[in-house]
Amino acid sequence: MAAILALIFSFIFFCSSSLGATITYNVLTMGAKPDGKTDSTKAVLTAWASACALEKPAAIYVPPGRYLLRAAYFGGKNCKNPAITLRLDGTLVAPSDYHVIGNAGSWLKFESVSGVSIYGGMLDGQGSGLWACKASGRNCPSGATTLAFYSSNNIVVNGLTSLNSQMFHIVMDGCHNAKLQAVKVSASGRSPNKDGIHLQSSSDVTILNSHIRTGDDCISIGTGNSSLWIENVSCGPGHGISIGSLGWDLQEPGVQNVTVKDTWSRESASNGFVKGVLFQNIVMVNVDNPVIIDQNYCPNHHNCPKQVSGVKISDVSYDNIHGTSGTQVAVKFQCSKEHPCSGIRLEDMNLTYKDRTAKASCLNADGTASGSVQPTSCL
Repeated sequence: MAAILALIFSFIFFCSSSLGATITYNVLTMGAKPDGKTDSTKAVLTAWASACALEKPAAIYVPPGRYLLRAAYFGGKNCKNPAITLRLDGTLVAPSDYHVIGNAGSWLKFESVSGVSIYGGMLDGQGSGLWACKASGRNCPSGATTLAFYSSNNIVVNGLTSLNSQMFHIVMDGCHNAKLQAVKVSASGRSPNKDGIHLQSSSDVTILNSHIRTGDDCISIGTGNSSLWIENVSCGPGHGISIGSLGWDLQEPGVQNVTVKDTWSRESASNGFVKGVLFQNIVMVNVDNPVIIDQNYCPNHHNCPKQVSGVKISDVSYDNIHGTSGTQVAVKFQCSKEHPCSGIRLEDMNLTYKDRTAKASCLNADGTASGSVQPTSCL
């Protein structure tokens, strides 16, 4: 009798939602099970296909509970719907056996979509098993990014939590006009190569009021990004907010018009055309080299290029940066001999090391300092 009532309730919920302006597809109606054990991938993708078939706004609802999903692809090329909202009150859970999605590239992949919004909920990548495999030196899968958007526009991610991703937690690659707000990322500080949010070849991306704890970069900014606004983001543990891994190809797009403000984080910039970057109102707490541009950067010092960097870095400003450094050198500008850094501006900076005066180090860097700047500027 209870099962019959549940089915009637689900049917009523679906039908009543259809009467309003937005049709809602409940994944339970599609066959999903909130037990964390039954594969609910087909049910979620069926809801997606149903929403895509409509030419008016629709929503997909995930009620409380844990829903096991294998790798899922949400394609937008044949999607007629201009606005699909995923409302998550439950948790989507990756398989505990990391081999199942470990070579999939992405666990939840959205490609060529427009007008997709994700509100609330939790994504549990269950990546600790793969981290242990990699730490042991065994032959392991490369790992899957938890949530990835490729070649997509008008994206909103609000109030989402990502736990223990196998690889990166959230990726935006080739996207335009995306807003990430109140996002929480949580993983061990020992989790390897697990960036919180990675941006690549994207424009007009805003990240607000988020808290990111991971084993690698809090937010990593790769090639081809422009017009990024990052504000009120708390980072740690992790490596902070970085512009880097640029300059690997002779011809590649650069990074420009980036603003980072009111943020607890670390910055590092390395290897690529970078211009028009502002770091403002940032508090550092025992951060190694909290202000750094390093064009000699080479991960793990393996297969490092022997030639000097040909990347041009210019118009980078640091305004109102305060706190403590975990290294005696708090400000480090190591720029390319071929293309020295230019237009570096320091204003109102106070960084100390173990209650003592920190140091600054400059190589091939030119710029100005104004206001009270400690350590003493080397520009």
